[in-house]
Amino acid sequence: MKQTTIVAFVLGILLLISVAQAFQLNGLKETISEGQLSVGSASKSAQVATGGSGKSAGALPSSIKNLPKMVGGC
Repeated sequence: MKQTTIVAFVLGILLLISVAQAFQLNGLKETISEGQLSVGSASKSAQVATGGSGKSAGALPSSIKNLPKMVGGC
């Protein structure tokens, strides 16, 4: 096959994919505007893992507290 034929074939596939995604996006927008689907955000209070030590999320282990302020560089 010629290189131009391969490029045209790939371009056609990409065009078909973009048309399919446009229809999906349009359907999603209609669903949201009809109120059948609500757009929400994450909760304001996030759960933070403490690593199983039972300490609060703000507490640092003692090995981290004694690190130097700057390591190498200028």
